[in-house]
Amino acid sequence: MSQILVVEDETAIAELIAINLRHAGYSVVVARDAEAAQAAVDRVLPDLVLLDWMLPGQPGVQLAKRWRSDARTRELPIIMLTARADEGDKIAGLDSGADDYLTKPFSPKELLARIRAVLRRKAPEALDTPVEVNGLCLDPSTRRVTRRAVDATGAAAVEVKLGPTEFRLLHFLMTHPERVHSRAQLLDRVWGDHVFIEERTVDVHVKRLREALQPVQCAGLVETVRGAGYRLTQQLGSAVT
Repeated sequence: MSQILVVEDETAIAELIAINLRHAGYSVVVARDAEAAQAAVDRVLPDLVLLDWMLPGQPGVQLAKRWRSDARTRELPIIMLTARADEGDKIAGLDSGADDYLTKPFSPKELLARIRAVLRRKAPEALDTPVEVNGLCLDPSTRRVTRRAVDATGAAAVEVKLGPTEFRLLHFLMTHPERVHSRAQLLDRVWGDHVFIEERTVDVHVKRLREALQPVQCAGLVETVRGAGYRLTQQLGSAVT
């Protein structure tokens, strides 16, 4: 289930958007201003943000620029929502880093279509593009995982040996960094919803993945979020077991 952050200060509009998104199967978090939006993103990185231009305090365009300048949120999909219909305003919104621009009033069907389009364009798991987090590199086309290391002779790549399930699990986590995934969600996205196995099986494979990453000092990238599931952090630390 994709999570969408709705940043909108008008309560009636925020509630209407949230109802339509939940009905379409999305998980929704609502923030009323830039400060609350930043706090929500700091807690859990959403799959997409619907960002109102006119917010109390800091405008939405400034918030979008801040996210685009931060490595953690640089690729965060953003759709700008605004009553400003002038071409210049649209250009300013897109230049701030928005992926799309929707003028109020808009229909729920158009909003959902725009969301689907942006998520399709941004979906990294649909591509064979290599991904890298904190020096750990995964290449889907060659099925290789390496860690950049430095020795006396210069930079070197140390290969990480993974089983096929651990490879798929790592790929999913690396293409959705900072997001918390429940065991049920991981079973659905990594094993497939047609596979009927115990949720605790996820714990076994996370343990194996950490053991494989330990020799290259990357086990701490895979964090346990107690009572919620697992996430891959972009800040290397000690894994919580």
